[in-house]
Amino acid sequence: MRKFKGEIMLFASAFLFAASGIPAKLLLAQDLTAFRLTQVRCLGAFVLLVTYLLIRNRHSLLMTKKEIPFLLAYGIIGFAGVQAAYFFAIGRMELSIALVIEFTAPIWITFYVRYIQKRQVASTMWWAIALAFIGLTLVAQIYRGMTVDGLGFAVALADAFALAAYFLMGEQGVKTRSSTSLTTYGFGVSTLFWFFVLPVWNFPFEIFTQQIPLSGISDSTLPGWVLLTYMILAGTIVPYLCVLNGIRFISASQASLIGMLEPVIAGFLAWFALSEQLAPIQLLGGAIVLAGIYLAERSRQASHNPLN
Repeated sequence: MRKFKGEIMLFASAFLFAASGIPAKLLLAQDLTAFRLTQVRCLGAFVLLVTYLLIRNRHSLLMTKKEIPFLLAYGIIGFAGVQAAYFFAIGRMELSIALVIEFTAPIWITFYVRYIQKRQVASTMWWAIALAFIGLTLVAQIYRGMTVDGLGFAVALADAFALAAYFLMGEQGVKTRSSTSLTTYGFGVSTLFWFFVLPVWNFPFEIFTQQIPLSGISDSTLPGWVLLTYMILAGTIVPYLCVLNGIRFISASQASLIGMLEPVIAGFLAWFALSEQLAPIQLLGGAIVLAGIYLAERSRQASHNPLN
């Protein structure tokens, strides 16, 4: 089991991110915008993480002047950038298309590793990426005659690059910092970004006490703060920490490929919890994504030595 510690953490991250889609959907149905939900997630995660580190390991928050540019870039690109670009893109185009474009990140990571870092990439890794990408397009059903907005496409592609940077910078960052402190700085910078974009004094605070119907799940309701707390803990802090801890054991390419499971798992959870239907072609797509991830695991032991 220890041999697959990285994979287990990345699978857990994908599952938790996907599972957070259900409470997110319930909250968004109450006129809480996606940007405001992201703001709450980032602020809540930052407050809890920085409080934890101040109590348990405040020395891990220390940083040198040399680290400041990296931490700022990591927070702006990997946290605020990924989320802002994603929400902008889905506001201009179909969610399924935006997701497929965003999850081209493993392709750009592999290109970066092979042609910029000059490291060997096993041939099976290319096949794994191709399989997973094909499977994801089937899950998203992008073949159903959808039109693509030019600006939305450009921003979604920028989102893919930002997601690739998140994995690559995370892989680099955990070599010198703990996963918890790196995640804390990421959320801290992202919180500042959202503070300037969306002033907190205009926040709809009534969402915290509002009773949210659990539509499609049960006939009962829950106060908004319960769902938001779940989003912050299980839908934000834990999965982000799982990603950074996972890439201590496997490459950014492998980690980003496993991340492609998120929309697949989200579809299955919506199927079971919200009675949203999955077509047979989507089930096939999910199986193909799994096959791609399995193939990537087969290539994990390939050499990563610099090319001559």
